[in-house]
Amino acid sequence: MNATDPTSDQFARFRRLHHADRPLLLPNAWDHSSAAALADRGFAAIGTTSLGVAAAAGLPDGTGAARAQTMALARALTRLPALITVDVEGGFSEDPAQVAALAAELARAGVAGVNIEDGRPGGRLVPAGHQCEVIAAVKERAPGLFVNARTDTYWLADAPTGQTLPRAEAYRRAGADGLFVPGLTDAHTIAGLVRDLDAPLNVLYAPGRLTFQRLAELGVGRVSCGSLLFRAALHSAVQLACAIADPDAADPGLPSYDEAQALSSGVRRPAPN
Repeated sequence: MNATDPTSDQFARFRRLHHADRPLLLPNAWDHSSAAALADRGFAAIGTTSLGVAAAAGLPDGTGAARAQTMALARALTRLPALITVDVEGGFSEDPAQVAALAAELARAGVAGVNIEDGRPGGRLVPAGHQCEVIAAVKERAPGLFVNARTDTYWLADAPTGQTLPRAEAYRRAGADGLFVPGLTDAHTIAGLVRDLDAPLNVLYAPGRLTFQRLAELGVGRVSCGSLLFRAALHSAVQLACAIADPDAADPGLPSYDEAQALSSGVRRPAPN
């Protein structure tokens, strides 16, 4: 795979999935088996979930701790009959050149896209100018790679949502192929971003909020599952184990992102009475 070849069939096929009649529904896997099962059901593209990859290794998400696990999984998944896009958190480095080198390595390995976020631990957003440097560096080293630029203006509790459109537009000018705004669930705001952005808009599927069909009607280009499938797998495993031990056991419920993240910190919940 030549990372500098923007006409690669793999890159072109992944790009076309974002410009189809319906949004690209992107399930996110956390290990080889979960990705292989999704590929076996015919999903044309599969992403990784940074929470799932990190938590499965007993590491925290969003801190860069799971770089080695992410890279190893990415290389393994490219053998599957599906296009692969990798969540690289903030790029595992603050140095644009190092992030670009990582992206080029993934492209050479057969990865079709990457997801790069501007949020950092502690609820901080990196300066938009710095994030633009990162995106531009990635596109220079691996021009065919689909860069999904994520802005956490709706994801972080204290982030200014008014920065969403300016940041997304800046990332697009820097070379981003798609814009991702997780935490965005308002139909009017989504429709406005679809109208104003010259690139496919990616949103995170939120159970109980807008349906996939409604997101399609709004013109969204990609709908990601994020950590949802990983958390659902944890829930199913725990629920089944509890039901075997006690058929009348209460459903433990789907763990939240924070609860799944806490499992990797070694913090234990009190044992049930």
